[in-house]
Amino acid sequence: MKTAFVFPGQGSQKVGMLQDLYNTYPIVKQRFEEADEALGYSITKLCFEGPDTELVKTANTQPAILTASVACYEVLKEKGFTPDIVGGHSLGEYSALVAAGVLNFKDAVSVVHKRGEYMQEAVPIGEGAMAAILALPREQVVEICAKIDATVGSVQAVNFNCPGQIVIAGAKAAVEAAAEEMKAAGAKRAVMLPVSAPFHSRLMEPAALRLKEELDRIEVRNAQIPVVANVTGNILTDAEEIKKSLVIQAANPVLWEDCVAEMVNFGVEAFVEVGPGKVLTGFTKKINKEMQLANIEDVQSLEKTLEFLKGVR
Repeated sequence: MKTAFVFPGQGSQKVGMLQDLYNTYPIVKQRFEEADEALGYSITKLCFEGPDTELVKTANTQPAILTASVACYEVLKEKGFTPDIVGGHSLGEYSALVAAGVLNFKDAVSVVHKRGEYMQEAVPIGEGAMAAILALPREQVVEICAKIDATVGSVQAVNFNCPGQIVIAGAKAAVEAAAEEMKAAGAKRAVMLPVSAPFHSRLMEPAALRLKEELDRIEVRNAQIPVVANVTGNILTDAEEIKKSLVIQAANPVLWEDCVAEMVNFGVEAFVEVGPGKVLTGFTKKINKEMQLANIEDVQSLEKTLEFLKGVR
């Protein structure tokens, strides 16, 4: 049976994440130490002790989630389990690329730290916003965004997460106006999200250009495991193609629903969410009810998932 390992994005972080795995598995400790070294400050301390106000800053959140996710992956690998295909949501795509052998772990940690800084600098705090739109068809969300974009200010649909959940992002006033209009059009809810920047919107273009320079500095290799790209929902293995798609990804929508559909099309029957939280597991349930699901974020979930993986081999 084919298995996909999928890696979470921002929003899955919490103070204390991975502490028990860190205390149990030397490989986890090693990855955290390497991340501290790459960053020049202790992401380990921030993950385990907080404060949350610092952990939620995107320049910290991104390397924190990447480190936690890759550390979880290393434990599964040590236990003899590797996936047939990988994917990650937004920032999670970088964790997936480390797992696929495309990016060196320490390079990835430095790049996503910079990615977070560049994204924050592209739009000052308070000027951008994001909102989750629930239970409104994809076409309608896109249509309303286009109308508001032409009249009020920059706003786009940026995360196609699962049926009934789409995230929009852009200039604060435009996002608020679009959210109101979507509620009037029949959306069940339009929830403003507690984020510090309008990720994946057109306003992230300056960040994408700076990110390209960072990616040009590091080695990007061909994938040893197929990777599904956020920007197209297609499988990529070529290093140059992957690099291009990462630059585009910073200022363009994440087609997560399409990514999952592509993995199912590839023959996947089991999804393992590798890293903090269960956000992607929730999305997968809504995208395809047939899939077998597991996750790893602590010792307890690891034990369950190891049993699960023995069963699906």
